[in-house]
Amino acid sequence: METVALHSKEGKWIMVSAIMASSMAFIDATALNVVLPALQNSLKATGPELFWVLNAYLLMLAALILVGGTLGDRLGRKKVFMTGIFIFILGSTACGFSPNAGLLILFRVLQGIGGALMIPGSLSLISSSIDEKQRGKAIGTWSAATTLVTMGGPALGGALADAGLWRYIFFINVPIGLLALFFLGSKVKESRNLNTTEKLDWAGAITIALSLALLTFGFLRIPAVGFMHPQGYGSIAAGLLLLLLFIRIEQKSPSPMVPLTLFRNAIFSGTNLLTFFLYAGLGAGMLFLSLNMVQVQGYSQLQSGLTFLPFTILMVLLARFSGNLADQYGPRFFLIGGPFLAGAGLLLLSFCKQTTGPQEYWSTFFPGIFLLGLGMSLTVAPLTAAVMGSVDEHLSGTASGINNAVSRISGVFANAVFGALAVLFFSAALQKELKSIPLQPQQQQQVMTQALDLGNAKVPPALPPSQKKQVTAAYHRGFIEAYGKIMKLAAGLAFLASLMSLMFIRSKPGKAPGSQFQNKG
Repeated sequence: METVALHSKEGKWIMVSAIMASSMAFIDATALNVVLPALQNSLKATGPELFWVLNAYLLMLAALILVGGTLGDRLGRKKVFMTGIFIFILGSTACGFSPNAGLLILFRVLQGIGGALMIPGSLSLISSSIDEKQRGKAIGTWSAATTLVTMGGPALGGALADAGLWRYIFFINVPIGLLALFFLGSKVKESRNLNTTEKLDWAGAITIALSLALLTFGFLRIPAVGFMHPQGYGSIAAGLLLLLLFIRIEQKSPSPMVPLTLFRNAIFSGTNLLTFFLYAGLGAGMLFLSLNMVQVQGYSQLQSGLTFLPFTILMVLLARFSGNLADQYGPRFFLIGGPFLAGAGLLLLSFCKQTTGPQEYWSTFFPGIFLLGLGMSLTVAPLTAAVMGSVDEHLSGTASGINNAVSRISGVFANAVFGALAVLFFSAALQKELKSIPLQPQQQQQVMTQALDLGNAKVPPALPPSQKKQVTAAYHRGFIEAYGKIMKLAAGLAFLASLMSLMFIRSKPGKAPGSQFQNKG
């Protein structure tokens, strides 16, 4: 397909459409976390139902995102992208009108199917349509715009929840999606691989969808039932077996859904390893930082959201700039330095102890958040450009789907594994703290049963007032100790991502083996 300049009319409409569609998914993800209490009260949802309101979408997205990327390459990127947007709009509308939690969970599955077609489609359309010399800048623009919108999600969600309008978190997707469909249908040309008559690898598609669904389900269930429960180890084991079967199918298939030759390319393999480690560390770090601020440090939810403004501002200011520089000089420097700075930020945040609240923000949390934001700002656009630049254009949807699947699976992995570790760390710290508090064995047991709730642990009401204060202080100190260990592990994952870049990334991305256009530089 003939590519277009970023600043041409069609290039601008491609960017606007991709940003609008991606923003729907990102707003939905961040704002929904904030409105969950209002949603739970309105629908009388139980705790497990609330859990699955979040994860039904994530489960389908992780399972089908590879299929969505490949369908775009084979059937037409614009067509599949538009189909995903339409399904996402339908799912969002149905979610908004859901009268109970059960139907909301069902319609979140529909949203996940739409997201799996839509999310890889946005980057695939940019990568295959925008001129190669401007691709990093285009992806940087996409990153900056979608990050700005995403970071506004919590504030929007909080305002709607306070006004009793939580359903509009879903309804807001409808006008955005309809505008994106109009622009795509009237302003953007189709993009597909015209040089292939290969049929879709249905055996591979079904196998990888089931594999990723089982892996995701297993990781999501571990915090609730434990690894030794069949729903935990059984689902993960079955998912791994299906993953091995998928690799075997792809080796024998005449038209594999995921050409395994892609992974012979050191840059493609290295960038996906980097993605896994970096986004696992980032996901765990951001989750526990927010919990610490709200549950222990005395920040309100709005104040906690505002503390991430430096992160947002840096992404908006630097993402496009770093993408442009990566176009000129190659991504290697950015993909080594960016994750390293992000790791340094997470490590700095791990040393934040008990504070007096938001008034100490600038001397406690701000330096770490600034470093984390700077590192991610230098990483996101060059990383995506390196992934896309390492494959030929006709595999851009597949590459985007793989990279998106890796980032989603790493997020699930981080929430499950770090959630379980946090409970272990918190329980151990709490046991040490309780040694200095004169409690009866039964009272100690009551206090320890709250460890599953981490920073939201409640003091047993039967305790006398003096002991309640001591136990509350023990909860806070125990959580901060667990938080520090989790943040150090998250920092370690970011440093490991930097190491992947050092080992695998060259100064200029080269095409995957078998590509028609090898990069000779």
